[in-house]
Amino acid sequence: MSFSHPTGTRGARVPGPVFRWLNRLMAGHARRTTATTMGKNLLVLTTVGRKSGQARPTPLAWFPGPDGSWLVVASAWGAATNPAWYLNVAAHPDRLTVELGGRKVAVTARELHGTERAEAWQRITAEAANFRRYEQTTDREMPVIRLTPKA
Repeated sequence: MSFSHPTGTRGARVPGPVFRWLNRLMAGHARRTTATTMGKNLLVLTTVGRKSGQARPTPLAWFPGPDGSWLVVASAWGAATNPAWYLNVAAHPDRLTVELGGRKVAVTARELHGTERAEAWQRITAEAANFRRYEQTTDREMPVIRLTPKA
């Protein structure tokens, strides 16, 4: 499992405290329902903090992957740095859970590379134009992560 994306040299500002408050509200909604929020499918990805070891829940937009998997993008709204949840996933790709619609599923993560990433990115940006805008804001390649339910 290769997680290797470096940070960029330019990008959007990382959102502050109001955004963290909004994330908590969105996480509660995503846990309870499978309905879209602001036109996006949402899930709650809970990672294990790479430094703290604490559970770290994050609401994320998701896109259907093959065989019942979920695709998520480490966009950080086009910031120059990767989001903290991505660094936690890279540190512990097999200690993750996804929550949505009242269910909790243990998952493993794998970052997509090459042709596989390009194909997934094309599908994601066709469905969600905001990711194309984020891509133009930063000079880093935004990681695409496949979350697969554990057997």
